[in-house]
Amino acid sequence: MTKTEARESLRERLAAINAKQGSPQKCTFGDFVHCVYLPFYRRKWKLSTSATNEDRLRRCLVSEFEGCYLSSFRRLELQDYLDRMAARRLSFSTVDHLRWDLRQIFDMAVAEGYLSRNPAELLFTPKEAVRGRPKKVMSPAEVQLLLSALGLREMILARLVLIEGIRPGEALALKWGDVHADHLDVQRRVYRGKIDSPKTVRRAEVAPALSDATHALLEQWRAASPDVGPDAWAFPSETLRTPIARDNLWRRHFSPFLKAVGLGWVTFQIMRRTSRSAQHEMGTDPKVAADQLGHTLDVSLNVYTQTSVVARKQAIDGLNGFLTTPPNVVKVS
Repeated sequence: MTKTEARESLRERLAAINAKQGSPQKCTFGDFVHCVYLPFYRRKWKLSTSATNEDRLRRCLVSEFEGCYLSSFRRLELQDYLDRMAARRLSFSTVDHLRWDLRQIFDMAVAEGYLSRNPAELLFTPKEAVRGRPKKVMSPAEVQLLLSALGLREMILARLVLIEGIRPGEALALKWGDVHADHLDVQRRVYRGKIDSPKTVRRAEVAPALSDATHALLEQWRAASPDVGPDAWAFPSETLRTPIARDNLWRRHFSPFLKAVGLGWVTFQIMRRTSRSAQHEMGTDPKVAADQLGHTLDVSLNVYTQTSVVARKQAIDGLNGFLTTPPNVVKVS
């Protein structure tokens, strides 16, 4: 199908839906998602978000409800669906996202006049949904072992994620003109081989600081690089025209070396979580740490920060001493 044919097909489908707005029961869930919901939200979502959301909608919701009329849905039916998804041992996160998807889709259906009320408004994520496993972080000894196992390029990239706390896609999309003595200008990221803007507005607004040690390694890497112009990629592919592909880099140059030293469980996400959790243990101001990672304060603390048992033990021992130790009694002679 050509672009012109696709537009004509979309125009015909939308015309059919718009003509039926006076009879909302004629609009199916599948038509609404494909012709109204997705075209609107694709304009808001970033490439990574769109790919994830559309895949989940296609596999879990459209495949289940495609031919059902919007007006036929009832709250109990939708809650039963979430219960079935939880019984299939889908993760809590996935089931919770499906609940949110349903609420947003039907919110839009109400806003567009297809429905008078939202049947997904009061849905809840079943308690039977499988909770995620404990989120792992690396110890200082494991960080040192990881860095010692990697070559110069891979060690720099690992440090940019572990120490500087930037996303791997942001690190791979750096150009030499973005590297300064004390900070990085994160202006883009690479996602599935495509150049995109930074994931969050916060990242584009606040430049992450660059440690002296990482800067020294970057200068060493710059000296060995074939093209060090300001518009040249700091970590280029063999053609020098594009950044190196993340999946190939991990499969060829990270995974074998990490497995060899017993760190095969480590991922880039675990590295970033380690960065934020270590800053928390050190007592770094939460706002400073959130700005460095390009997060809001809420995401930085509630999603990426993991506290250790040692820190929690120290905290409750201190609380115990504060609450149960009798105050000194001063005798008056």
